[in-house]
Amino acid sequence: MSRLRVAVGPRPATFATDAVAAGGGTVVPLEEGPDALVWLDPVDVAGLETALATAPDVRWVQLPFAGVDRVAEAGLLDARRTWTSAKGAYAEPVAEHALALALAGLRHLPERLSARTWGASKGTSLFDERVTILGGGGIARALVDLLAPFRVETTVVRRSAEPVPGANQTVTVDQLHQVLPGALVVFVALALTPETERIIGAGELARMDERSWLVNVARGRNVDTDAVVEALQTGSIAGAALDVTDPEPLPDGHPLWDAPTCIVTPHTADTPEMVRPLLSARIRVNTARLAGGEPLVGVVDAEAGY
Repeated sequence: MSRLRVAVGPRPATFATDAVAAGGGTVVPLEEGPDALVWLDPVDVAGLETALATAPDVRWVQLPFAGVDRVAEAGLLDARRTWTSAKGAYAEPVAEHALALALAGLRHLPERLSARTWGASKGTSLFDERVTILGGGGIARALVDLLAPFRVETTVVRRSAEPVPGANQTVTVDQLHQVLPGALVVFVALALTPETERIIGAGELARMDERSWLVNVARGRNVDTDAVVEALQTGSIAGAALDVTDPEPLPDGHPLWDAPTCIVTPHTADTPEMVRPLLSARIRVNTARLAGGEPLVGVVDAEAGY
């Protein structure tokens, strides 16, 4: 039986070519009509479109990130081929970052890092509090596990009411407004689709408590930036911790940089150093599965867009 022929783009990378070989595949140039394409640049959608035009018989595309919004918005997702993303692969480091952001905000760590005087005694404990998580995928599930030692009451908001293991309750998006009041932390950890764009806006922020923190590790456009600025300026929420922003990168001089209760990290919940071994494992497993006729991991629903 011939080995699965896989192209790697937009340029070769040793970790990816090694992963293809470890999965039983052979790396070939695009011009040689590969069966599959591993695409490593999450931004170069135009390059991906060109690559698929060069190799129209590709039947599987592996994308590098969990979010596929750029590819979906470009109209490339289709049913002609199987698309897989890295969804679930980076869940643990992203969930770890989300928890770190929440704790940093609740314990006023940014303020203390820049302090040059003893200051007031203040801070909020996460133990035995309520949290709400938007999203029911890998990040949300990993976050539920990380939160378990804090004995929090966790509510997950997702498209379906299928229970998320470890969560106290799972509700659908139409119930979002009901589960924002009383949550000490609201985590945003869902895919960006037309339905979830600005899912947190002025109306949602108004329903959060004044002591609540918003943590976003999903996509910047899941949250209305102007509404967050307003909420921070008026004190309608305690703070916001954002690993992703809209626009991104967040421009110098933007009001969020000057907000004392806002923490911004530059999309570093999953750094290249963290991602590389995890993506390598996903490429290896899916190469072996496709070659063996087995279901792939991280299959993208082209209709849903994630």
